[in-house]
Amino acid sequence: MFEHDIPFTLNSRVRRLVAPNPGMMTGPGTNTYLLGQEQVAVLDPGPAIPAHVDAILAAAEGKIRWIVCTHTHPDHSPAWQAVAAATGAEVIGALPADDRFQDDTFQPTLELSHDWVLRAPEFTLRALHTPGHVNNHYCFLLEEDGMLFAGDHIMNGSTVVIVPPGGDMKAYIESLRLLLDYPLQSIAPGHGDLIHTPREEVTGLVEHRLARERKVAAGLSTLGQADMDALVKVVYDDVDPARHEWAKLSLAAHLIKLAAEGRARQEEAGAHWVWLG
Repeated sequence: MFEHDIPFTLNSRVRRLVAPNPGMMTGPGTNTYLLGQEQVAVLDPGPAIPAHVDAILAAAEGKIRWIVCTHTHPDHSPAWQAVAAATGAEVIGALPADDRFQDDTFQPTLELSHDWVLRAPEFTLRALHTPGHVNNHYCFLLEEDGMLFAGDHIMNGSTVVIVPPGGDMKAYIESLRLLLDYPLQSIAPGHGDLIHTPREEVTGLVEHRLARERKVAAGLSTLGQADMDALVKVVYDDVDPARHEWAKLSLAAHLIKLAAEGRARQEEAGAHWVWLG
């Protein structure tokens, strides 16, 4: 279904390339999207893998004008340098977040703000600030088709890891709800295939996160106090234990949200969390 670096046409305006970086956290690989035919925007150029860069340049046939990044995790933005060097394209995105796992090389020539719009001859692309997964995350709405390029805000077949301190569970849920204000027709995720039921997907993700929060609250209430190792086994008992180290990141984001609401507290030593009710 996903052949690496072979262009797949989604509609008359959009093609997709899948980078050759499959894995537990990337699924079949990172999606790179090419928007337009005569003046091309490369959305999420992906990892700095030479074969992937070559595939992007070959598919665009010398017509790249813009490079647009949803965020600066190492599987989404690093190829910007090679593509920009080869094409002179304008680089559009937000500066790297102040946390782990960032592409610190990223230097946009245009730094994004919410509701900024790229008006190209063949398409209109609107930037939507969607912090949560990380605080410099943007989704992009292709207005002609109602197609949302979701980066790591929404993935097909998996939930997104929320990585504190840049990641914020409260902001993530609010950013999901923000999307319901826009006329979505489909979601083009950073990993996986198109999602054709966008509103159902968004509302389902909100409920999933709130249900997980209830499970965090119930688990911590039952235990009274617990460290992360004990709590992750209770809260993520439906998740493969091999993923628990990653799950701890989202668990921490839930706990930080509960603490901000006065429902939990981290002990001064930092090893345990205590339920406050």
